[in-house]
Amino acid sequence: MTARVECVVTTGVLAGPDADATPMENNVWIVGDDEQAMVVDAAHEPDVIARALGDRRVVAIACTHAHSGHVDAAVALSDHTGAPIMLHPDDLELWRRSYPSRVPDEELVDGRVIDVAGTTLTVRHTPGHTPGSVSLYDPALHSVFTGDMLFSRGPGTIGPEDSDFQAMIQSIRERLVTLPPETVVCPGHGDITTVGEVGERVEDWLHRIE
Repeated sequence: MTARVECVVTTGVLAGPDADATPMENNVWIVGDDEQAMVVDAAHEPDVIARALGDRRVVAIACTHAHSGHVDAAVALSDHTGAPIMLHPDDLELWRRSYPSRVPDEELVDGRVIDVAGTTLTVRHTPGHTPGSVSLYDPALHSVFTGDMLFSRGPGTIGPEDSDFQAMIQSIRERLVTLPPETVVCPGHGDITTVGEVGERVEDWLHRIE
């Protein structure tokens, strides 16, 4: 079997004291083949994600960061599939806001390689949106999973806390738009793009604010 990338769009309401009741759509990415898979950002609707996975063996549930809207289905999906939850240690404080009595199973440290269905994803620590934000790069699938660090329109979001604008710009410039231009950017929300396309938008955006 040849590994492929699938997208499941889920909908939920953000949690937290500063969140409103506006529904949010998230991209939940599945990388794998017909026998095994991994999930990137288990958001909102564990039953929907589980149906998309079918009877495949799930090797990992990788969290690009620990904001509630990207991890609120992670524990339920882990309990259902037996797959380990992976998170960068710098986002543990954020994680505890959603799950005070449960910790992730494994660390998504920079340079770690995750094997699934004959392909490999490498962890790139890309702090900025949160301290522990990571992107997952798969050169064989010509794809990078960026969470809320990089969208089709350009740089990701900066929240009222936990975010660092300068760190985000540095991560995008040094660790994301330096990837091959044909690399498909698979964000946490919205449409896909390519590194070549979004790199130009990022620089245009930076020139306007600098």
